Amino acid sequence: MKILRKIIAIDEDLCTGCGVCVPSCHEGAIQIIDGKARLISDRYCDGLGACLGHCPTGALQVVEREAEDFDEEAVKAHLAGQTTPAPHEGHTCPSARMTQFAPRPVDTATQESLASELTHWPVQIRLVPPHAPFLQGADLLVAADCTPIAYANFHRDFVKEKTVMMGCPKFDNTQEYIQRFADIFSQANIKSVTVVVMQVPCCQGLPMIIQRGMEMSGKQIPGEVVILTLQGGILARKPLGN
Repeated sequence: MKILRKIIAIDEDLCTGCGVCVPSCHEGAIQIIDGKARLISDRYCDGLGACLGHCPTGALQVVEREAEDFDEEAVKAHLAGQTTPAPHEGHTCPSARMTQFAPRPVDTATQESLASELTHWPVQIRLVPPHAPFLQGADLLVAADCTPIAYANFHRDFVKEKTVMMGCPKFDNTQEYIQRFADIFSQANIKSVTVVVMQVPCCQGLPMIIQRGMEMSGKQIPGEVVILTLQGGILARKPLGN
């Protein structure tokens, strides 16, 4: 039965098929089909518009029209049936396509990884959906964008055996980040959180964002904040929330 309610509408003329809106839809209601973003079922769209701010061309908007009512149980079944796509499947933009990688080889003489320790994609906070399979049971590393450049052994000392999310608390949307982490902490069984930031004042907002998201989710997850100097040393380590 259809009812009059708010729901997402997509302007095909404005849509470029970049796929940035796909992971921002927590219900999995949007997919890239034939090079354009499509609402695959009215039942999956809650009409709240969480995807709106992610579209670079403004192709998405909330409208009021007759549509099937939002069905939370159908969404759960839909998300449970999703699988992680292979690196070159589908039409989504590579920046938004979820991918998991095999473990990297290890040099038996030095016991050090010979390549990147990254085990998944995407890594940007805005692009990682709360239902991403690599978040389940993860030890989470949340890093400010500048930290991998400053710290020479970032992969070995921080990325190894972690699920990585990156962003900039100065240039990105703080409230959006807080809500994203609240959703992640609510939906994924995160075991621990390590936050790596630079010593500059603007970076100190990132631990606050994580803490606020944790509070909104009602979860208590052990965490650590690592502060790096501008020349790549470790200035301080402290518990998250202190």
